[in-house]
This record gives sequence, C-alpha cells and structure tokens, in this order.
Amino acid sequence: MSAKTDVKAYRGFFTVTLICLFVLYAPLIVVTVYSFNDSLSITVWQGVSLRWYADVFTGVESAKFKTAAFNSFSIALIAATVSTLIAIASATALVRAGRFRLRLPSMGLIMLPIMVPEIVLAVATLIFFNSIGFTRGYLTILVAHISFCIPFAFLPIQARMQGIEDTYEQAAMDLYASRAQAFRRVLLPLMVPGIISGFLLAFIVSLDDFIITNFVKGAGVETLPTAIFGSVKQGIKPNIMAISTMLLAVSVIFVAVSYLAAKWDNTKSHLKTDPAR
Repeated sequence: MSAKTDVKAYRGFFTVTLICLFVLYAPLIVVTVYSFNDSLSITVWQGVSLRWYADVFTGVESAKFKTAAFNSFSIALIAATVSTLIAIASATALVRAGRFRLRLPSMGLIMLPIMVPEIVLAVATLIFFNSIGFTRGYLTILVAHISFCIPFAFLPIQARMQGIEDTYEQAAMDLYASRAQAFRRVLLPLMVPGIISGFLLAFIVSLDDFIITNFVKGAGVETLPTAIFGSVKQGIKPNIMAISTMLLAVSVIFVAVSYLAAKWDNTKSHLKTDPAR
C-alpha cells in the first residue's frame, strides 16, 4: 500500500494557496468594507456608517430594490422547491430503478444545463418562449430557473442516495411495508442532508442568476441581479456595495446551514455505528 502524499510538503504550495485565496476573497472584502463607508465616493474613506444600508431600504431607489428583492427571493424559493422535488424523483428513478436502456441518456439530459454555456441556454430559452408565444415576465423567469436548477439540486441528492444501501428498503419491505412506505419512511429521511444541500444550492443559483434572467425577464420585471446591473450602468454607487454585501451574507448563511446539516448527519451516523456510544 502506497503512503499518502502530503501536498503541503511541495515547494510553493503555501504561496500558491495564499495567492488563490487573495484573488478569490480580496474583492469581496473590499466590497464589504466599503459598504460601511460614509463617503459618497466608492474610493475615498470617510469613516464608518450604515447610511448606505439605510439608503437601500429608504432611499430614492428603495422601491425598485424592494420589488426586485421580492421577485428574486420568491422565484428562488419556488424554483428551488420544484427543482428539488423533480431531482428527488429523478434520482430515485436513476439510482434505485436498476439498469434500463435510457438510463445514461437520461442522466446526460439532466446534466446538460450545467455543461452548456449559460449564454447559449439563455438564447435557446428566449427563442423557445418566443416560438410558443409565451409573454415574457415573472412566469418565464420562474420556468427558466426551474429548468436550469434541476441538475444543481440533483447532484447532492444523487450522491446521497448512492451512499445509502438498498438493504434498508429491502428490510422494510420484508417487514410488510409497501415500496412507497419504504421510500417515505426509510429512504427519504436518510436523504434529508442531500435534499437540504440540493435545495440550498438550487436556491443560491437561482438567486444569483443574471444572464438567463436578463434574457427572459421582459420589460418591467427585475430581479436583484438585473436591478443591480441597471444601476451600475449609471455609475457604481455605495448603496450597490451594501446590497452586494447583504447578498453575500445570505450566501454565507446558506453555506453554513448546508455545512451544519452535513456535519449533523455525519455525527448521527457515527453514533449509530459506534458500539461504545
């Protein structure tokens, strides 16, 4: 058996890690810090203030941002819920139904939105809506988001289901449970960590999407990314940094919830398998 390789022992590993962390997180830190700047300028520091956070809720553009935030969060919530339900059904069919002729093509179709460039997907979605006479607006954004969120919800759910032995369901059916009861009472509770991760990932992807939303939204309908883009075209204002920081905080909270759910599941599994406990 070969010894494990310690990548930290390679020369330059620490330096490359610091460079990558700086490139990834320095812009986020700058935006967060300057969102608390009291100055009208985005480059001149004049002290700590919450004026731009207050401006988001009470300023001239507050009505636009509130409407955009409602659209973003409601669409993300509905899209994540629907795509997660579809992902659960798809994962169950592809993982628990055994081998069938169209299994691999079905898997490819589900994963296609991740592999196709987003701009191509946006143009294709726009052409599809125009070809069927579907008036662009809130509903077209919702349908488009459900479509491209499915693979993001599917991946964690599929991975979780593949890690669950089918002997649990077989034991339940040996005890006279129907297949539906075995799924609902045995398999589904074991899939909860994967379902939570898939839902959160789909929610964040929908909340942050700009390209597809900008193509299919129609006139008069804005989400937070498109509203921010419209404001930035007129010049970067400090209130945009405040909105960006709040969106970043939402993303961090969702990632933390996903991490805690996975950690809780690992702890529970350890307790079940450790006889000393």
